[in-house]
Amino acid sequence: MQVSRDGCVLHLSEHHGDGSPGAALRVETDGLEAFHAELSAKGYKFARPGIEDMPWGTRDMSVKDPFGNRLTFTTRAGA
Repeated sequence: MQVSRDGCVLHLSEHHGDGSPGAALRVETDGLEAFHAELSAKGYKFARPGIEDMPWGTRDMSVKDPFGNRLTFTTRAGA
């Protein structure tokens, strides 16, 4: 199975050894603020991510799934 959006394709797998709960993935994006606004407008009860300014010069928004996997959407600060 895959999840796709704007040219970013994530292939999902349940096969043993392909990943384990608690995995982390970073996705670079130029539209972080717009994506954050879109997610915030949906009013999800359990997933209300914010944007964080990181000391290494990026702005990050992390989303966790029920299995503890983390997707971090990132953009360079000032971009």
